[in-house]
Amino acid sequence: MGKKQLMKGNEAIAEAAVQAGCKTYFGYPITPASEVIEYLSWRLSEAGGEFVQAESEVAAINMVQGSAACGVRTMTGTSSPGMSLKQEGISYIAANELPCVLINVQRGGPGLGGLGPAQGDYFQAVKGGGHGDYRTIVLAPSTVQEAADLVMEAFDLADLYCNPVMVLTDGILGQMMEVVQFKSGTQRELPVKDWAVKGSAEHADGQRRIVTSYYLDSEKFEKFVKHLGEKYAQIQKAEQRWEEYLTDDAEYLIVGFGTCGRIAKSTVQMARKEGIKLGVIRPISLWPFPVEAFAKDVKGYLTVELSLGQMIEDVKLAVGDTTPVEFYGRQGGMVPTPEELLEQVKEKFDLK
Repeated sequence: MGKKQLMKGNEAIAEAAVQAGCKTYFGYPITPASEVIEYLSWRLSEAGGEFVQAESEVAAINMVQGSAACGVRTMTGTSSPGMSLKQEGISYIAANELPCVLINVQRGGPGLGGLGPAQGDYFQAVKGGGHGDYRTIVLAPSTVQEAADLVMEAFDLADLYCNPVMVLTDGILGQMMEVVQFKSGTQRELPVKDWAVKGSAEHADGQRRIVTSYYLDSEKFEKFVKHLGEKYAQIQKAEQRWEEYLTDDAEYLIVGFGTCGRIAKSTVQMARKEGIKLGVIRPISLWPFPVEAFAKDVKGYLTVELSLGQMIEDVKLAVGDTTPVEFYGRQGGMVPTPEELLEQVKEKFDLK
Protein backbone atom coordinates (compact mmCIF):
# COMPACT_ATOMS: atom_id res chain seq x y z
CA MET A 1 0.00 0.00 0.00
CA GLY A 2 1.17 3.51 -0.75
CA LYS A 3 1.05 6.48 1.59
CA LYS A 4 -2.25 8.01 2.63
CA GLN A 5 -3.34 11.01 0.55
CA LEU A 6 -6.26 13.43 0.71
CA MET A 7 -7.73 13.43 -2.79
CA LYS A 8 -10.85 14.40 -4.67
CA GLY A 9 -12.79 11.38 -5.93
CA ASN A 10 -12.21 12.08 -9.61
CA GLU A 11 -8.49 12.56 -9.10
CA ALA A 12 -8.26 9.35 -7.05
CA ILE A 13 -9.96 7.51 -9.92
CA ALA A 14 -7.40 8.94 -12.34
CA GLU A 15 -4.41 8.07 -10.15
CA ALA A 16 -5.76 4.57 -9.56
CA ALA A 17 -5.81 4.06 -13.32
CA VAL A 18 -2.16 5.09 -13.52
CA GLN A 19 -1.29 2.74 -10.66
CA ALA A 20 -3.15 -0.07 -12.45
CA GLY A 21 -0.96 0.33 -15.53
CA CYS A 22 -3.30 2.32 -17.75
CA LYS A 23 -1.22 3.56 -20.69
CA THR A 24 -3.77 5.45 -22.80
CA TYR A 25 -6.67 7.74 -21.96
CA PHE A 26 -9.04 9.30 -24.45
CA GLY A 27 -11.74 11.68 -23.30
CA TYR A 28 -13.61 14.94 -23.54
CA PRO A 29 -14.25 17.25 -20.57
CA ILE A 30 -17.71 17.38 -18.98
CA THR A 31 -18.91 18.43 -15.52
CA PRO A 32 -18.81 16.79 -12.94
CA ALA A 33 -16.20 14.41 -14.40
CA SER A 34 -13.68 16.92 -15.76
CA GLU A 35 -11.07 16.40 -13.04
CA VAL A 36 -10.42 12.89 -14.39
CA ILE A 37 -9.28 14.23 -17.76
CA GLU A 38 -7.54 17.24 -16.22
CA TYR A 39 -5.47 15.05 -13.89
CA LEU A 40 -4.52 12.54 -16.56
CA SER A 41 -3.60 15.29 -19.03
CA TRP A 42 -0.31 15.67 -17.17
CA ARG A 43 -0.06 12.58 -14.97
CA LEU A 44 -0.37 9.93 -17.66
CA SER A 45 2.47 11.24 -19.81
CA GLU A 46 4.56 11.57 -16.66
CA ALA A 47 3.95 7.84 -16.08
CA GLY A 48 4.95 6.87 -19.63
CA GLY A 49 1.48 6.79 -21.13
CA GLU A 50 -0.37 8.72 -23.81
CA PHE A 51 -3.22 11.19 -23.26
CA VAL A 52 -5.52 12.53 -25.98
CA GLN A 53 -8.34 15.02 -25.56
CA ALA A 54 -10.56 13.84 -28.38
CA GLU A 55 -12.79 16.09 -30.46
CA SER A 56 -15.89 14.37 -29.07
CA GLU A 57 -17.08 11.50 -26.90
CA VAL A 58 -17.76 9.48 -30.05
CA ALA A 59 -14.16 9.91 -31.16
CA ALA A 60 -12.88 9.07 -27.68
CA ILE A 61 -14.61 5.69 -27.41
CA ASN A 62 -13.38 4.65 -30.86
CA MET A 63 -9.83 5.62 -29.90
CA VAL A 64 -10.27 3.40 -26.84
CA GLN A 65 -11.32 0.57 -29.15
CA GLY A 66 -8.18 0.92 -31.24
CA SER A 67 -5.89 1.09 -28.22
CA ALA A 68 -7.60 -1.90 -26.56
CA ALA A 69 -7.18 -3.94 -29.76
CA CYS A 70 -3.42 -3.46 -29.42
CA GLY A 71 -3.49 -5.02 -25.94
CA VAL A 72 -2.90 -1.75 -24.10
CA ARG A 73 -4.64 -0.96 -20.83
CA THR A 74 -6.91 1.93 -21.75
CA MET A 75 -9.65 4.06 -20.22
CA THR A 76 -12.16 6.79 -20.95
CA GLY A 77 -14.33 8.83 -18.62
CA THR A 78 -17.30 11.13 -18.88
CA SER A 79 -20.61 12.07 -17.31
CA SER A 80 -24.10 10.99 -18.30
CA PRO A 81 -24.74 12.75 -21.66
CA GLY A 82 -21.23 11.82 -22.77
CA MET A 83 -21.78 8.18 -21.91
CA SER A 84 -24.88 8.18 -24.10
CA LEU A 85 -22.71 9.20 -27.04
CA LYS A 86 -20.29 6.34 -26.38
CA GLN A 87 -22.86 3.54 -26.51
CA GLU A 88 -22.32 2.42 -30.11
CA GLY A 89 -18.58 2.18 -29.51
CA ILE A 90 -19.11 0.20 -26.30
CA SER A 91 -21.26 -2.29 -28.22
CA TYR A 92 -18.44 -2.76 -30.73
CA ILE A 93 -15.84 -3.14 -27.96
CA ALA A 94 -17.97 -5.80 -26.23
CA ALA A 95 -18.49 -7.61 -29.55
CA ASN A 96 -14.77 -7.54 -30.28
CA GLU A 97 -14.10 -8.84 -26.74
CA LEU A 98 -11.67 -6.07 -25.92
CA PRO A 99 -10.79 -5.02 -22.36
CA CYS A 100 -11.19 -1.40 -21.32
CA VAL A 101 -12.37 0.67 -18.36
CA LEU A 102 -15.19 3.21 -18.55
CA ILE A 103 -15.86 5.87 -15.91
CA ASN A 104 -19.29 7.51 -15.59
CA VAL A 105 -19.58 10.27 -12.99
CA GLN A 106 -23.36 10.55 -13.18
CA ARG A 107 -25.30 13.80 -13.27
CA GLY A 108 -29.00 14.53 -13.65
CA GLY A 109 -30.98 13.68 -16.75
CA PRO A 110 -32.62 12.91 -19.11
CA GLY A 111 -31.33 15.28 -21.74
CA LEU A 112 -28.77 17.89 -20.77
CA GLY A 113 -30.21 17.82 -17.25
CA GLY A 114 -28.28 19.43 -14.42
CA LEU A 115 -24.87 19.15 -12.77
CA GLY A 116 -26.02 17.58 -9.50
CA PRO A 117 -25.55 13.92 -8.56
CA ALA A 118 -27.93 11.29 -9.93
CA GLN A 119 -28.26 7.56 -10.52
CA GLY A 120 -30.49 7.62 -13.58
CA ASP A 121 -27.92 5.86 -15.76
CA TYR A 122 -28.48 2.50 -14.07
CA PHE A 123 -30.53 1.03 -16.92
CA GLN A 124 -28.03 2.24 -19.49
CA ALA A 125 -25.10 0.78 -17.56
CA VAL A 126 -26.44 -2.64 -16.56
CA LYS A 127 -28.74 -3.49 -19.46
CA GLY A 128 -26.27 -2.59 -22.22
CA GLY A 129 -26.99 0.88 -23.55
CA GLY A 130 -25.97 0.06 -27.10
CA HIS A 131 -27.33 -2.44 -29.62
CA GLY A 132 -27.23 -6.22 -29.50
CA ASP A 133 -26.77 -8.95 -26.91
CA TYR A 134 -23.91 -7.82 -24.70
CA ARG A 135 -23.13 -7.02 -21.09
CA THR A 136 -20.84 -4.54 -19.37
CA ILE A 137 -19.48 -5.36 -15.93
CA VAL A 138 -20.56 -2.46 -13.68
CA LEU A 139 -19.01 -1.58 -10.31
CA ALA A 140 -20.44 1.08 -7.97
CA PRO A 141 -18.26 2.53 -5.18
CA SER A 142 -19.55 4.52 -2.20
CA THR A 143 -16.28 6.08 -0.97
CA VAL A 144 -13.21 7.62 -2.57
CA GLN A 145 -11.09 4.72 -1.30
CA GLU A 146 -13.46 2.19 -2.80
CA ALA A 147 -13.54 4.13 -6.07
CA ALA A 148 -9.76 3.85 -6.32
CA ASP A 149 -9.82 0.15 -5.39
CA LEU A 150 -12.57 -0.67 -7.88
CA VAL A 151 -10.84 1.17 -10.73
CA MET A 152 -7.77 -1.02 -10.21
CA GLU A 153 -9.97 -4.09 -9.97
CA ALA A 154 -11.82 -2.99 -13.10
CA PHE A 155 -8.64 -3.22 -15.20
CA ASP A 156 -8.04 -6.76 -13.93
CA LEU A 157 -11.65 -7.82 -14.60
CA ALA A 158 -11.49 -6.30 -18.09
CA ASP A 159 -8.34 -8.29 -18.91
CA LEU A 160 -9.63 -11.47 -17.29
CA TYR A 161 -12.90 -11.54 -19.22
CA CYS A 162 -11.89 -9.49 -22.30
CA ASN A 163 -14.83 -7.19 -21.66
CA PRO A 164 -15.51 -3.51 -20.95
CA VAL A 165 -15.90 -2.68 -17.25
CA MET A 166 -17.67 0.44 -16.04
CA VAL A 167 -17.11 2.19 -12.71
CA LEU A 168 -20.33 4.07 -11.99
CA THR A 169 -20.01 6.99 -9.58
CA ASP A 170 -21.86 10.32 -9.29
CA GLY A 171 -21.26 14.03 -8.80
CA ILE A 172 -20.93 13.68 -5.02
CA LEU A 173 -18.31 10.92 -5.12
CA GLY A 174 -16.46 12.64 -7.94
CA GLN A 175 -16.17 15.97 -6.12
CA MET A 176 -15.76 14.98 -2.45
CA MET A 177 -12.33 14.66 -0.84
CA GLU A 178 -11.33 11.72 1.38
CA VAL A 179 -8.17 9.94 2.46
CA VAL A 180 -7.08 7.23 0.03
CA GLN A 181 -4.25 4.68 -0.26
CA PHE A 182 -3.34 3.01 -3.53
CA LYS A 183 -2.69 -0.70 -3.82
CA SER A 184 0.26 -1.94 -5.83
CA GLY A 185 0.19 -4.36 -8.74
CA THR A 186 -2.46 -6.58 -10.23
CA GLN A 187 -4.63 -8.58 -7.85
CA ARG A 188 -5.28 -11.56 -10.18
CA GLU A 189 -3.50 -14.00 -12.45
CA LEU A 190 -4.35 -12.72 -15.90
CA PRO A 191 -4.24 -14.38 -19.34
CA VAL A 192 -1.65 -13.47 -21.97
CA LYS A 193 -3.08 -11.14 -24.62
CA ASP A 194 -2.22 -13.35 -27.57
CA TRP A 195 -5.18 -11.90 -29.46
CA ALA A 196 -3.71 -8.37 -29.53
CA VAL A 197 -3.14 -6.67 -32.89
CA LYS A 198 0.62 -6.11 -32.74
CA GLY A 199 1.75 -7.34 -36.14
CA SER A 200 2.64 -10.87 -37.19
CA ALA A 201 6.27 -10.54 -36.06
CA GLU A 202 5.12 -10.04 -32.46
CA HIS A 203 3.39 -13.43 -32.26
CA ALA A 204 5.10 -16.81 -31.85
CA ASP A 205 3.09 -18.34 -34.68
CA GLY A 206 4.00 -15.53 -37.07
CA GLN A 207 0.34 -14.90 -37.85
CA ARG A 208 -1.38 -11.54 -37.77
CA ARG A 209 -4.41 -10.94 -35.59
CA ILE A 210 -7.69 -9.51 -36.85
CA VAL A 211 -10.30 -7.92 -34.57
CA THR A 212 -13.79 -7.83 -36.02
CA SER A 213 -17.44 -8.20 -35.05
CA TYR A 214 -18.85 -8.58 -38.57
CA TYR A 215 -20.30 -11.98 -39.50
CA LEU A 216 -21.87 -12.74 -42.88
CA ASP A 217 -22.43 -16.38 -41.94
CA SER A 218 -25.48 -16.50 -39.65
CA GLU A 219 -24.58 -19.88 -38.18
CA LYS A 220 -21.11 -18.68 -37.21
CA PHE A 221 -22.59 -15.47 -35.82
CA GLU A 222 -25.08 -17.37 -33.68
CA LYS A 223 -22.25 -19.53 -32.34
CA PHE A 224 -20.29 -16.42 -31.41
CA VAL A 225 -23.23 -14.74 -29.64
CA LYS A 226 -23.81 -17.95 -27.68
CA HIS A 227 -20.14 -17.86 -26.71
CA LEU A 228 -20.70 -14.36 -25.32
CA GLY A 229 -23.71 -15.63 -23.40
CA GLU A 230 -21.64 -18.39 -21.83
CA LYS A 231 -19.02 -15.84 -20.80
CA TYR A 232 -21.64 -13.60 -19.23
CA ALA A 233 -23.07 -16.58 -17.33
CA GLN A 234 -19.58 -17.26 -15.96
CA ILE A 235 -19.26 -13.63 -14.86
CA GLN A 236 -22.73 -13.74 -13.30
CA LYS A 237 -21.69 -16.70 -11.19
CA ALA A 238 -18.22 -15.53 -10.17
CA GLU A 239 -18.33 -11.76 -9.78
CA GLN A 240 -21.33 -10.81 -7.63
CA ARG A 241 -20.27 -8.26 -5.00
CA TRP A 242 -22.12 -6.51 -2.22
CA GLU A 243 -21.75 -5.11 1.30
CA GLU A 244 -24.04 -5.90 4.21
CA TYR A 245 -24.45 -3.59 7.19
CA LEU A 246 -26.16 -4.85 10.36
CA THR A 247 -28.20 -7.42 8.48
CA ASP A 248 -27.86 -10.40 10.84
CA ASP A 249 -30.88 -9.53 12.97
CA ALA A 250 -32.53 -7.01 10.64
CA GLU A 251 -36.28 -7.11 10.13
CA TYR A 252 -36.19 -4.47 7.38
CA LEU A 253 -33.49 -3.69 4.81
CA ILE A 254 -32.60 -0.60 2.83
CA VAL A 255 -31.10 -1.37 -0.58
CA GLY A 256 -28.98 1.38 -2.12
CA PHE A 257 -25.85 1.62 -4.25
CA GLY A 258 -23.15 4.25 -4.28
CA THR A 259 -24.11 7.45 -2.47
CA CYS A 260 -27.50 6.10 -1.38
CA GLY A 261 -25.92 3.04 0.19
CA ARG A 262 -23.57 5.31 2.09
CA ILE A 263 -26.35 7.53 3.41
CA ALA A 264 -28.41 4.49 4.41
CA LYS A 265 -25.80 3.43 6.99
CA SER A 266 -26.48 6.59 8.98
CA THR A 267 -30.20 5.89 8.74
CA VAL A 268 -29.62 2.43 10.20
CA GLN A 269 -27.73 3.88 13.15
CA MET A 270 -30.60 6.26 13.86
CA ALA A 271 -33.20 3.49 13.48
CA ARG A 272 -31.35 1.18 15.85
CA LYS A 273 -31.43 3.87 18.57
CA GLU A 274 -35.22 3.83 18.23
CA GLY A 275 -35.41 0.06 18.44
CA ILE A 276 -36.07 -0.50 14.73
CA LYS A 277 -34.06 -3.46 13.44
CA LEU A 278 -32.90 -1.98 10.15
CA GLY A 279 -29.97 -3.02 7.96
CA VAL A 280 -28.45 -2.23 4.57
CA ILE A 281 -27.61 -4.24 1.47
CA ARG A 282 -25.34 -2.20 -0.79
CA PRO A 283 -24.84 -3.73 -4.23
CA ILE A 284 -21.27 -3.15 -5.40
CA SER A 285 -21.53 -5.05 -8.68
CA LEU A 286 -24.61 -3.66 -10.41
CA TRP A 287 -23.99 -6.17 -13.17
CA PRO A 288 -23.75 -8.93 -12.31
CA PHE A 289 -26.45 -7.96 -9.82
CA PRO A 290 -25.82 -9.63 -6.43
CA VAL A 291 -28.96 -11.77 -6.29
CA GLU A 292 -27.27 -14.00 -3.71
CA ALA A 293 -27.45 -11.15 -1.19
CA PHE A 294 -31.24 -11.28 -1.02
CA ALA A 295 -31.74 -14.68 0.59
CA LYS A 296 -32.95 -12.94 3.74
CA ASP A 297 -35.87 -13.63 6.08
CA VAL A 298 -37.07 -10.04 6.51
CA LYS A 299 -40.38 -8.20 6.53
CA GLY A 300 -39.60 -5.72 3.79
CA TYR A 301 -37.07 -3.93 1.57
CA LEU A 302 -36.85 -0.22 0.82
CA THR A 303 -34.93 0.51 -2.38
CA VAL A 304 -33.44 4.02 -2.39
CA GLU A 305 -32.16 5.63 -5.58
CA LEU A 306 -31.34 9.03 -7.04
CA SER A 307 -33.79 8.34 -9.85
CA LEU A 308 -37.43 7.53 -10.51
CA GLY A 309 -36.66 3.89 -9.82
CA GLN A 310 -34.43 1.63 -11.90
CA MET A 311 -32.46 -0.74 -9.69
CA ILE A 312 -35.73 -1.62 -7.94
CA GLU A 313 -36.59 -3.85 -10.91
CA ASP A 314 -33.54 -6.02 -10.22
CA VAL A 315 -34.26 -6.00 -6.49
CA LYS A 316 -37.80 -7.27 -7.13
CA LEU A 317 -36.47 -10.01 -9.40
CA ALA A 318 -33.97 -11.05 -6.73
CA VAL A 319 -36.48 -10.98 -3.87
CA GLY A 320 -39.43 -12.57 -5.66
CA ASP A 321 -43.05 -12.25 -4.57
CA THR A 322 -42.66 -13.32 -0.96
CA THR A 323 -41.47 -10.01 0.54
CA PRO A 324 -42.67 -6.45 -0.17
CA VAL A 325 -40.22 -4.15 -1.97
CA GLU A 326 -40.91 -0.42 -1.56
CA PHE A 327 -39.22 2.53 -3.28
CA TYR A 328 -38.06 6.02 -2.42
CA GLY A 329 -36.17 8.26 -4.82
CA ARG A 330 -34.92 11.81 -5.26
CA GLN A 331 -34.21 13.37 -8.63
CA GLY A 332 -32.71 16.41 -10.30
CA GLY A 333 -29.59 16.53 -8.14
CA MET A 334 -31.47 16.30 -4.83
CA VAL A 335 -30.06 13.89 -2.24
CA PRO A 336 -32.02 12.39 0.69
CA THR A 337 -30.92 12.88 4.27
CA PRO A 338 -30.62 9.99 6.74
CA GLU A 339 -33.59 11.41 8.63
CA GLU A 340 -35.63 11.49 5.45
CA LEU A 341 -34.92 7.82 4.78
CA LEU A 342 -35.87 6.86 8.33
CA GLU A 343 -39.22 8.59 7.90
CA GLN A 344 -39.74 6.63 4.70
CA VAL A 345 -38.97 3.34 6.45
CA LYS A 346 -41.50 4.15 9.16
CA GLU A 347 -44.12 5.24 6.63
CA LYS A 348 -43.70 2.42 4.14
CA PHE A 349 -43.75 -0.32 6.78
CA ASP A 350 -46.20 1.31 9.20
CA LEU A 351 -43.70 1.62 12.04
CA LYS A 352 -44.86 4.99 13.42
